[in-house]
Amino acid sequence: MNYTNIKYNIATQMKKDSFSARLTQKIQAKQTPVLVGLDPRFELIPDSLKKSVDTQNPFAVATLFERFCKAIIDIISPLVPGVKPQCAFFEQLGVPGMQCLSNIIEYARQNDLLVILDGKRNDIGSTASAYANAYLGSNSIWKADALTVSPYLGDDSLSPFVQLAEERQAGIFVLVKTSNAGGAMFQDLVSNNKPIYQYVAEYVERLSEESCSLNQLTYYGNVGAVVGATWSTQLSELRSIMKKVWFLVPGYGSQGGTAADVAGAFDENGLGAIVNNSRGILFAHRSARYSDLFGENQWEKAVETATRQMIESLAAETSAGKLKT
Repeated sequence: MNYTNIKYNIATQMKKDSFSARLTQKIQAKQTPVLVGLDPRFELIPDSLKKSVDTQNPFAVATLFERFCKAIIDIISPLVPGVKPQCAFFEQLGVPGMQCLSNIIEYARQNDLLVILDGKRNDIGSTASAYANAYLGSNSIWKADALTVSPYLGDDSLSPFVQLAEERQAGIFVLVKTSNAGGAMFQDLVSNNKPIYQYVAEYVERLSEESCSLNQLTYYGNVGAVVGATWSTQLSELRSIMKKVWFLVPGYGSQGGTAADVAGAFDENGLGAIVNNSRGILFAHRSARYSDLFGENQWEKAVETATRQMIESLAAETSAGKLKT
């Protein structure tokens, strides 16, 4: 595969407020790589919160989503370094949902959480520039610290995201090996004895290397990769290819990924990856593990307990345990 060599005017010393540096600092401060996904689903939200909410009224549902997500942030902000709002759950409500998302992002920032916006955006160059301008950095409209992006329109579609991320001390996470089973349909196709996802991984590694600090303020660059917990073998394989790349690891919990499955994502110091859990934390009160223990009336306690137990599981079964020493 022929890659265009992308070069950017990156400072010789990475600023301490770069995305990679901030992510490192947040993970070390909270002593965990747990990321909580904000995926509000009306049918799973505690009944006590959604009582009398008109499902046909997008303003009412958006108000519910905002109340629920802010309550989640109140619970988990002392425990974890960041959150990952999923755009789709808000976009489905139209304008009220997008206002809700904006309010939640602002609330997360006020609570000193990094915000990785899961939008999986991309398009041709000029449109990619508009997406990047909309989402990346504290001076953008959406004020996301990082954004998930698709690589399948090629390097000229990624370059606007990479360049603007550097300018605004933001980050991007490129889809490399997604957690869903269907992802293998295209990502695992083989060209010249190598699967497509490996080509993407090699390219992401090159982009991340270009954004790394020359004085090693942080070992990792601002261009990350999405690699699912449901592919533990490939996850370890991809870590060997992408040595300078932060991994965003979805698929933990409800999708079947375990702490042991994600061990290969981390370096020896417990850095290099952030592991997302959405349903397993947000709706812990409905799971077999916590429903009898807490029940609907103590859903907040279920959220806190599920978060703490994930933190402990990662510490026990991966090198993330070294963050506590």
